[in-house]
Amino acid sequence: MALEEDLTQLETSIRQLQIEWEKFFGGVERKPPTDLKARVEAMVRKHANAEIRNNTERFRYQNLTARYNTLNELWMKKLRALEEGRPMGLHGSKIPHAPPPPPPPPPQARRPSEYRVRQPDSETEVVRQLFDQYQQARAQSGEGAVKFESFQKVIAQQASRILSEKGGQAVEFRVETKDGKVSLKAKAVK
Repeated sequence: MALEEDLTQLETSIRQLQIEWEKFFGGVERKPPTDLKARVEAMVRKHANAEIRNNTERFRYQNLTARYNTLNELWMKKLRALEEGRPMGLHGSKIPHAPPPPPPPPPQARRPSEYRVRQPDSETEVVRQLFDQYQQARAQSGEGAVKFESFQKVIAQQASRILSEKGGQAVEFRVETKDGKVSLKAKAVK
């Protein structure tokens, strides 16, 4: 059972080493935990070339060494960045020096009768413009008026259905009149 005890000790030591590194990177400790790191590496090397017959123990050992190697690589990257004066994020990613946000994409040429809707509940002005055009087209074709609230509800339902089925960033609506009937056409915008 010596191997099982060694694996338990290795797991505890890796956890403690992780805490010590976080203290160091957080500024609580002044020196990196090199002594504890050396002891953990010695435990890892002790069983590196040994034949482990028990599958459970072999699996546990491999998981612990893989975890240690991953954490060690992260700590070394953070330490190198600290020594070079580059700030690093919590998970080892570089913290950018706040580059300017990318410019918004140029507006796509749309026909004046097309209205792009991302969130119908919060984009009342766009839905209102679409509604006005829809009402105008219905009046020209002799169809009756509809209430804005009902229209907005239909737009919200169609937009959420289209976005969930086809994906995309928004839904583009347009008013069409065909054979004297006014309808709304919608398509997902990628």
